[in-house]
Amino acid sequence: MEGTSFSKLLLAFCLALFYLSPQLVQTSVTYDKKAIVINGQRRILFSGSIHYPRSTPDMWEDLIQKAKDGGLDVIETYVFWNVHEPSPGNYNFEGRYDLVRFIKTVQKAGLYAHLRIGPYVCAEWNFGGFPVWLKFVPGISFRTDNEPFKRAMQGFTEKIVGLMKSHNLFESQGGPIILSQVCILTGYGHRRK
Repeated sequence: MEGTSFSKLLLAFCLALFYLSPQLVQTSVTYDKKAIVINGQRRILFSGSIHYPRSTPDMWEDLIQKAKDGGLDVIETYVFWNVHEPSPGNYNFEGRYDLVRFIKTVQKAGLYAHLRIGPYVCAEWNFGGFPVWLKFVPGISFRTDNEPFKRAMQGFTEKIVGLMKSHNLFESQGGPIILSQVCILTGYGHRRK
């Protein structure tokens, strides 16, 4: 009887360790002007996109596992401003918009995350991911060196970065986010501003 209890306890411990291990691994990520260096070794990372609002939270674990089984190391996702801030200062991170849960699911699978905060989403997404209310901000000019645009963008970016930090999701905090990016897709056209 004692052996059975010990075996059950040992099994429970091993299962807990197995399921928690991706969250316990500390990772050091740097860049040496030639490559990304993870835990002292140069790495070539294979990344693929999963846009969390296009599926339900119940689907995320399976989608991420399939990506991992296919050889990916990194899950890249945009952060969709229009779904997270549907009106100024009112945020939504519920259901399919639960970005923290999505990133934690990536971590649970033992993968890294690349967070593309936007603000522009080049993914066949309504209004480029900009919230509609943004076009009514006085003096705004999208995707240019424009103070009203930069102010609105800064508020959203700080909200997302703060949210990720509060859940320890950046690599420097032991989380899976090894890359974080603000939009590089400018395309100013003839204005060149």
